[in-house]
Amino acid sequence: MLYKFKSRSTADIIMLQAHGRQILQAIGKSPDDAHGIVTPEQIPGAIQALEAAIAADEARRAEGNEGQGANGAQDQDERGDAGEAVRLRQRAAPFIDMLRRSAAEGKEVTW
Repeated sequence: MLYKFKSRSTADIIMLQAHGRQILQAIGKSPDDAHGIVTPEQIPGAIQALEAAIAADEARRAEGNEGQGANGAQDQDERGDAGEAVRLRQRAAPFIDMLRRSAAEGKEVTW
């Protein structure tokens, strides 16, 4: 399943199910609903919640990197560079932009 986020202020954003669910959970919306809305009044809170989730994700990743010893760097090279993984900040950036543009024009975001 895909999530398709829409706003009259921006182009549509399409996300895979796992990523869309993560975004919806971060803003306090139920990912189980096939359709939903973020009203212009809810947008500032949604942006704040997403930014908090991004900060928590980055802190968790930083703690994980500090826990690696000398062998951790070697093991990481064998598996591939973990720094290449797409982070929540990157996944959420287009959605945050959509929210900001929608708020500026007083439009809702739906899915």
